Amino acid sequence: MAVSAPGPADLEHVSAAYGLGLTARDLAQFAPHVKDMLDSWDVVEELHAQTRPPAVTRAWSTPTHNPLGAWYVTCAIKTTEVGPLAGRTVGIKDNIAVAGVPMMNGSALVEGHVPDRDATVVTRLLDAGATIAGKAVCEDLCFSGASHTAATGPVRNPWNRARTTGGSSSGSAALVASGAVDLAIGGDQGGSVRLPAAFTGIVGHKPTHGLVPYTGAFPIEQSLDHLGPMTRTVADAALVLDVIAGPDGLDPRQRGGADVPNFTDALTAPAAGLRVGVLTDGFGHPESVPGVDEAVRGAVDLLRAEGLLCEEVSVPWHRYGKKIWDVIAVEGGTTQMVDGNAYGRNWQGWYDPALIEHYGNRRRTDGASFPDTVKLVLLAGRHTLDRHHGAHYAMARNLVPRLRAAYDAVLSQVDVLVMPTTPLLASLIPGPDASLDEYLARALEMMANTATFDVTGHPACSVPAGSVDGLPVGMMIVGRHHDDATVLRVAQTFERARGGFPVAPDAA
Repeated sequence: MAVSAPGPADLEHVSAAYGLGLTARDLAQFAPHVKDMLDSWDVVEELHAQTRPPAVTRAWSTPTHNPLGAWYVTCAIKTTEVGPLAGRTVGIKDNIAVAGVPMMNGSALVEGHVPDRDATVVTRLLDAGATIAGKAVCEDLCFSGASHTAATGPVRNPWNRARTTGGSSSGSAALVASGAVDLAIGGDQGGSVRLPAAFTGIVGHKPTHGLVPYTGAFPIEQSLDHLGPMTRTVADAALVLDVIAGPDGLDPRQRGGADVPNFTDALTAPAAGLRVGVLTDGFGHPESVPGVDEAVRGAVDLLRAEGLLCEEVSVPWHRYGKKIWDVIAVEGGTTQMVDGNAYGRNWQGWYDPALIEHYGNRRRTDGASFPDTVKLVLLAGRHTLDRHHGAHYAMARNLVPRLRAAYDAVLSQVDVLVMPTTPLLASLIPGPDASLDEYLARALEMMANTATFDVTGHPACSVPAGSVDGLPVGMMIVGRHHDDATVLRVAQTFERARGGFPVAPDAA
């Protein structure tokens, strides 16, 4: 992919785009200087080729048994027979690189890309003895909270196949909930680990921002990107977090040198006496489904019976969190995920040049293949960026410390906050002839409580609180930064009080 020297028309196009006011004569004078400068691009390409790893060949196949639509491809990759995850099967969300195995990120615009390196989390899972069982379908470019947007088709909920699993880690949730895999990794930018966990009755933990390296996963917006475990039990979530957490030296999201505890060991500490703040602002949303709030308050009663000190608290800024997320995700996603071909610029982390070029070429030649959720993002984001040049993104980022401090102030008085993961139950999957209004509503309606914690970076875990009309309800437990251990302790206390979490009736 050597860089060719620009011709007169290329230079005229650049000059016009920036309003440089250069004449044809001016451009002819600039041309040899531009050509000389571009020699450095070829040198950099040659040097970078020396860092390319040896080609990896791994067996994989198109799934023959896929009743929930949750598998993208299947495989059986392991590198050791020993370790804390020996004998355990793991589904990898298909926005995460597994070398030698196709990666689609739910999108026709990424289809055909085969990574040449494992993501950091994949390397760590394999080193811990896990078997990678395949790539789990995710929503198209991961921009949906429901499971009807992937280019491969809908992912169906094992509690009711007519219902959404939630997104964007839809396949990961369905595979764990149905028992097709023991464990899974999901990604979360607006709730995409926690929402499908809530809708399918499993555990989904979004770690403190930067605790788990994002290296090798397809980004949306670096200030929102998270990876985390999706499991049947809290103990398994803690075990997976033990394996995948900690700096890798390649991810600029991992700031500071906070010690990483052993999360499994932390579960042995008693939770009685911990203070639980029941966040009143997380209940009673206009879209709340009857019964969801009551199910979560019933779960709080179980915590209280276990000796946790539960009290009502309020963070009025909670109701602004989703608005701040909207601006960051839309303008940030437009700039990084689309214009920046996922990785963007100006950060001191690892890039995937092959993915950048593959996706960049595809999106420019086939923009019609963007999902309607991303088309909405681009229509709104490019409009505001062209007129205000990112001023509102800057405003939103400047508000984040105030939003974060509002939660921190209450978390200085209590150990965790609890609320419904989402005010909704799993909705019906829209049909292929659904209107745009229905398609977008079902994809984006459920994030009132989740998105704000992607902005602030607080750890947040969804656990099954109960059910309404035969569908799971999630309770979200939120903690202080880098105190994932306490979040998981409270989650496990609830799991034990409930006598374990129920199993979905529909096995995959």
